Amino acid sequence: MTPPPPDRKPVSKPSLVARIVLAFLLIVPASIVYMALCLLLVPSRYLRILAGNVYGKLIGRNVLRTCSIRPVIANLSRVDGRRPALYVCNHASTADMWVGMWLCPFSGCGVAKKEVARIPFFGQAYFLSGHLMLDRGNRERAIASMERVKKVVQRHGLSLWMWPEGTRSRDGRLQPLKKGFVHLAVATGLPIVPVVFHDADLLWPGRTFRITPGDLHIEVLEPIDTSSWEADRAQDHAEEVWSVFQQALGPRQKGQDLPSSPPLSEPPPAESTSQ
Repeated sequence: MTPPPPDRKPVSKPSLVARIVLAFLLIVPASIVYMALCLLLVPSRYLRILAGNVYGKLIGRNVLRTCSIRPVIANLSRVDGRRPALYVCNHASTADMWVGMWLCPFSGCGVAKKEVARIPFFGQAYFLSGHLMLDRGNRERAIASMERVKKVVQRHGLSLWMWPEGTRSRDGRLQPLKKGFVHLAVATGLPIVPVVFHDADLLWPGRTFRITPGDLHIEVLEPIDTSSWEADRAQDHAEEVWSVFQQALGPRQKGQDLPSSPPLSEPPPAESTSQ
């Protein structure tokens, strides 16, 4: 069942500015301390990833509290750190990132495009954390970065947390999914766990600081078995997962019909699909 639209209370401009300043004052010192810790842990990527999850859970949850955004999560038990999985989320709000940092299992690892490193303080902390970045600049770099992700995941038994739309939706509606997550699923054998954010853009639209306090409804769906997935059917598998999101979202967020062949953002990395 689709949850009702979030309860929203108007916030005065001075109060909004105060919330933003408070959130920034929380992030900056914590990021400095965390980056110093990561420098000490440079020899061990795995320890840096675990430290990054501690940092993410503290910062993510506290930013949400500062902004009075309250996650209400259905089926939270499906976020299971004991069983590696590839968690994929729809992406329409700045709140998505902070929820992902907080909700990702301790044995999990974020996957972001390399441009995230340009975000002040947070980007540098992410870079040092050892969490994963994909380079989608051209085919060769995309293949190489996908192969690195696969090796790190298999070496440490990690879960992955991704937003396969690639960029935030500007109107909240579901966009076509990039195919990179399919190739990662084929390469690693991880099941897909869809995580549905309902109306998050009404609370904190992407690319803005217009924050509206309220309940953020999140739904963790049943895992999707990928053991029979094939790399040469990546488009079909991406559309299958897109349809799962489409069915779970409310009318306002349902995506338009998929084109017959959406453009390929991450080229099929043949080297990455062998077990």
